[in-house]
Amino acid sequence: MTTASLAPASTEQPTDRGPPVVRTIAMPSDTNPAGDIFGGWLMGQMDLAAGNVAARRARGRCATISVEAMTFHSPVFVGDEVSIYAWIVRVGRTSLGIQVEVWRRERESEATQKVTEGLFTFVAIGADRRPRPIPPQIP
Repeated sequence: MTTASLAPASTEQPTDRGPPVVRTIAMPSDTNPAGDIFGGWLMGQMDLAAGNVAARRARGRCATISVEAMTFHSPVFVGDEVSIYAWIVRVGRTSLGIQVEVWRRERESEATQKVTEGLFTFVAIGADRRPRPIPPQIP
């Protein structure tokens, strides 16, 4: 991603959300033609993390229906460790809102930086491939 920083990125990774839902390493095959990590790859990783959270809460299949407020703060480079945090911010009758944050750690450093964030909306899908109610949360 070659987008210039739009806002100052946070430098302290969250500690109040538990471990990341997804943690991976950015590889050369994930780059765009300019040699930077492709924003689409990063968005795909975010969708995987959010989908995992949605499916666990809905106890079944979910589909992404929208992504809102996606903001790229800074680039990810080949070799960076990418940590993706995702948590539920809204539960409706058939849909869930999942907030996602992505943090990078330089390969040879402990320095971290928030890279991007976004709000993903999922709908619970039944066996008939139609929306289904989200069951009550198990205590």
